[in-house]
Amino acid sequence: MRVVTRSTLHRLTSTPKRSPIIPIHKTQLFFTTFNSSTPIPSEFSQQSHYRKQISLANLLQRYGFPSSQLHNFLAKNKFLLNSNSRQIEKSLGILLKLKIPQKSLVSLICDCPGVLEFEFLRKWEMGFLELEFLSGSPVIIRNVLELARRFQLDPYSFSRNVEVLRGLGFSDGTVSKVLEGFPRVIMMDKKEIHRRIVFFMEIGIERNEIDWIFCSFPIVLGFGVEERLKPLLFEFGDLGFSEDLVRKEIVREPRILGMELGELSRCLELLRTLKCRQPIKEKILIGGAFRAGFEVKLRVDCLCKHGLIRREAFKVLWKEPRLIVYEIENIEKKIEFLVHRMKVNVGSLVDVPEYLGVNFEKQIVPRYNVIEYLRAKGGLGFEVGLRDLIKPSRLRFYNLYVKPYPECERMFGRFSGDVEVKSRHPTGLWKLFKPQRHSESKEDLENMKCFVESLS
Repeated sequence: MRVVTRSTLHRLTSTPKRSPIIPIHKTQLFFTTFNSSTPIPSEFSQQSHYRKQISLANLLQRYGFPSSQLHNFLAKNKFLLNSNSRQIEKSLGILLKLKIPQKSLVSLICDCPGVLEFEFLRKWEMGFLELEFLSGSPVIIRNVLELARRFQLDPYSFSRNVEVLRGLGFSDGTVSKVLEGFPRVIMMDKKEIHRRIVFFMEIGIERNEIDWIFCSFPIVLGFGVEERLKPLLFEFGDLGFSEDLVRKEIVREPRILGMELGELSRCLELLRTLKCRQPIKEKILIGGAFRAGFEVKLRVDCLCKHGLIRREAFKVLWKEPRLIVYEIENIEKKIEFLVHRMKVNVGSLVDVPEYLGVNFEKQIVPRYNVIEYLRAKGGLGFEVGLRDLIKPSRLRFYNLYVKPYPECERMFGRFSGDVEVKSRHPTGLWKLFKPQRHSESKEDLENMKCFVESLS
């Protein structure tokens, strides 16, 4: 018989305590199912945005885009981050297939990033293949793509406008040059182009010469006949130039049509007030006053392109008239050396215009090399400016800076011992100018002695 203890009996008869029930709405769930409507945390979106930016930057850099411009480019064109990177890579491949140079490619993307749209490029790639004579010019392709993207042009309208140019009598070479220099011609009406052709024919220019004008100066197609071209010819007539002379000069140099109203009269006024040696003035006017005035205009434009204002450019030409007969390439080479190598402000040419008149290889470069050597060595006790470099004569510069330092003679070249100076006359020529020596007799000596004694 089994005995039940008191503790066992208490455990069997007592009701067990229930565990407290936790309300369902207070329970915290540690795992939830993903809901598409749930907003993504900002940390994840920022990381995704950063990854896209890095990926796009690497892609552009692989195709030649400079790393220094990537940050500003992506900051200005944030829509590219939402584009498909594969399609952007395909677009870059099409641009390379069109043989656009790397610099032009980068410039095109910076100026018009919308050209990276894949469907747009694929459509235009087929359009360029249909016009074979244009497919070999990367400049035309770049200009047309930028214009088409900005103004929503399609390849069909472009090919139709090209056929209009060919139908007006332009050769394929002229059409290519026009599209390179003035691509907006594809947006012009046929009547507008024909009006300019009629204008040139009315002043006596032959049809093949008109083709040459548009080929060498395509931007003339953008000039209005009534607003620009006719008033310019009226001004030439008022200045005393005949229609025959003006016509010949336009055919010889079509850039004359790019002159502004009143510009030629200002150039001719400069020529009338020049104060220079007669041989220089004759060389300036050897082709006539009209041509000389246009040469002045070209030099003024060159100086203004490098930072001078027009008033300063005219002042430089008036002080240094030799610039009018110098080649523009020679002038630009001197200015680039002045700004980039010598680190001198281009405005100093107003005070020292002689810098542009002296010889580059024989005077500017040797003198600059000598001064730079002495400056690096510590042999200069004062600052040598542009005036001190150009104004002294060759001999004075040699005595000041070269002669005390024999190692500078090879840099300077002139007056150094290593340079053999050729004589102007053949050897022994001095003997012909030597006076004859006569023998002196005793009678001559007595006569001289008497003359000297009479003086005392």
